[in-house]
Amino acid sequence: MNQVLLLITTEKNKKVAKKIAKLLLKKKLAACVSLKDIYSIYEWEGKIEAINEVEITIKSKPKLKRALIVLLQKMISYDVPQIIYKKFNSEKDYANWVNQSCST
Repeated sequence: MNQVLLLITTEKNKKVAKKIAKLLLKKKLAACVSLKDIYSIYEWEGKIEAINEVEITIKSKPKLKRALIVLLQKMISYDVPQIIYKKFNSEKDYANWVNQSCST
């Protein structure tokens, strides 16, 4: 089956987000990393927080999920980083590209 892993996380520091993206590509843990400026509102420790942050969307192989999570937990600056993921069926050529772009 032609499956890809889509993992989404956030980072409050744009320079750190770019560093993460480049490192994931260099280590061949991702085929593509998209960075998008977002504005988030959430409750943390009893207070409503509202901040600008960067949403990091990672496209990778499903079998690299654990390695991605370990690296992100080390690099993301939040105490409790958002790391959500799901496997998706994909068009064959795209799935092949993702698989070829990532390490085995």
